[in-house]
Amino acid sequence: MSSADTIVLGVYLLGIFAVGVGLSFKVKDTKDLFVAGERSPWWASGLSGFMTMFSAGTFVVWGGVAYRLGFVAILINLMYGIAAILVGFFIAGKWKRLGLGTPAQFIEKRFGAGALHFYTWSMMVYRMAGVGVALYALAVLMVALMPLAEGNPLRDPATGNLSLTWAILIFGGVVVIYTMVGGLWAVLMTDVLQFIVLNLAVLFMIPLILGEVGEVGGVGGFVAEAPAGFFMPTAGGYTWFFLAGWCAIHFFMVGAEWAFAQRYLCVPSARDARKSAYLFGVLYLVSPALWLAPPLAWRVISPIPDGATQAEISAMAEQAYILACRHVLPVGMLGLMLAAMFSATASMVSSQLNVFAGVLTEDVYARLRYGRSASGLVRGAEGSLLWVGRLFSLLLGAVLVGLALAVPALGGAEKVVITITSLMVAPLLAPTVWGLLNRNVGQSAVWVTAGVCFVVGLLAKFGFDEKIAAAGLGKTPDILIGVCLPVALLVGVTVVSRRESPGWRRAEQGATEDQSHHDTDTPASADPVPAYIVAGCLLVCGLMMGALVAVNQDARVTLAAFGAALVLLAIVIAGFATRTSRRPPVLGQVNDQLSPERP
Repeated sequence: MSSADTIVLGVYLLGIFAVGVGLSFKVKDTKDLFVAGERSPWWASGLSGFMTMFSAGTFVVWGGVAYRLGFVAILINLMYGIAAILVGFFIAGKWKRLGLGTPAQFIEKRFGAGALHFYTWSMMVYRMAGVGVALYALAVLMVALMPLAEGNPLRDPATGNLSLTWAILIFGGVVVIYTMVGGLWAVLMTDVLQFIVLNLAVLFMIPLILGEVGEVGGVGGFVAEAPAGFFMPTAGGYTWFFLAGWCAIHFFMVGAEWAFAQRYLCVPSARDARKSAYLFGVLYLVSPALWLAPPLAWRVISPIPDGATQAEISAMAEQAYILACRHVLPVGMLGLMLAAMFSATASMVSSQLNVFAGVLTEDVYARLRYGRSASGLVRGAEGSLLWVGRLFSLLLGAVLVGLALAVPALGGAEKVVITITSLMVAPLLAPTVWGLLNRNVGQSAVWVTAGVCFVVGLLAKFGFDEKIAAAGLGKTPDILIGVCLPVALLVGVTVVSRRESPGWRRAEQGATEDQSHHDTDTPASADPVPAYIVAGCLLVCGLMMGALVAVNQDARVTLAAFGAALVLLAIVIAGFATRTSRRPPVLGQVNDQLSPERP
């Protein structure tokens, strides 16, 4: 990695840190810290949700699948888009209409205090483990490209590069600090900036990598020289049954996981919540083909040699994305791609830190300290919880860094991601979705679904794992246990439960009280500050790409064109933000908050 790449990466890290910490001026209490004062623009919420699904593990895991198996990797990721659109239609607006401060408050109202504690600790363990893997994957990618001079205290003597331990501590520390200080405002806005950097780097790289494919180059050359079966929709154990199950799993995840539900609570209205989910879904319907293009093309440029062992193939697959980047990107742009990979992981890390710090502060600490949740406290008492929330963010960040350092003992990244997601998401989150849509199921749905599915899942993984592998069933058991079984159990509980659950009335009462509040108060409008920050980020990126023209012999025209386009786009967005910030609230927005939920 050149000095220009290092400078670009360093400027990006400092910029993200400055934006995150700078947004602390908007954080006056826990409502600002954990739901952005309910004034986030819907597009910022949607882009943040999109980025929350990303991490460096995305490049390692799905980039590796794309390199090995081809088009099926794109199809797997399209399932996220379908799931998010369904969530927008059925679920997102319902979260906002409940008038709650955190998703945990819904769990307590709907299923009771016992369910709240079960969800808090079990979800924290499973999400922190997944985020720890993502932080570890980011560090692995970074250290491979960051050689250091001998004598540097951050250097690993065995490799001559940045130490893996120091990489985890540095990158994790940056995210933890800005999340702790800037709260959800910092999470949302850094997510938006990270979305810009990620897509800028990917869009810049696509024509370069396709131009290197074979003798002809371009899409035609790629299609002509791709391996046999590379465009099959299913391969390598990823069957149509798996794809359907993967879509169902992520319907529950995007609809009920707390980091995503938080995105529906932080916007001004239920209509905005639905729009944010739709934006998330549409982006995932079109973007996988773009950001998976580099490892797909790299398979043609650097094919798997005959006789390669499974371990060698796995290593080639995990490195495919970064090797493709290094092969074609001009000086300075590799640093931007590394910044994009950092962005993806930072988004996931900051989202999970913020949402669980919010739950521990508002629904655990406040109840123990004051005998009630933070939503029931007077203004002064609530303000005193601000520092408690920041302390929880710091403590959770320390735990997360520790988990990332311990990841080598957990096995391969793909195995960890697939296993955790398929066996834990639906048993944990399906009862929440069911509780939002069905008035009859009560807390028994949580205990029956989680208890049965966890026991069966553990038996399948640790008791009959070898027999399942020998039978050649692939990933079918994961979907049967992780999707079909919890849904079947919930259907059974619904049939047995013929009365309206008391929890349904408690949750609906909160929605009614919030509705009454909106009858007298003017609904909050979206804050214009995010648009100005986006414009500033685009302007800086455009000027930086213009500066890289001076240190590149090749790709000068492309760099200059991208830079000019970004500067122009920054001017347009700033002008639009200025005009819209002066407009009065639209009548339709008021009516949307006063009207019942519409699918």
